[in-house]
Amino acid sequence: MEAARRWALALARGAVPVGLGLLLWAAVGAGEQQRQETLKELPEVSAELLAQRRRHNELVMAALREAAETDENVARRPVPWRK
Repeated sequence: MEAARRWALALARGAVPVGLGLLLWAAVGAGEQQRQETLKELPEVSAELLAQRRRHNELVMAALREAAETDENVARRPVPWRK
């Protein structure tokens, strides 16, 4: 009987942090969706700006891909994709 009570107490102690974590995760997730919607509605966000950001991200990813594929220290090279 005592072992069952200790088992139930241990299970409850383990479930509390998991439950709190799930609640926080749900709260943050809802806030993130709201933030994304707000950012989409900003007047500064134009198709041109998004295209520039996309191109910059492509260049950065290309540099990272090149760095991953070579043993050379690409950080010492002049970087052609800087603004």
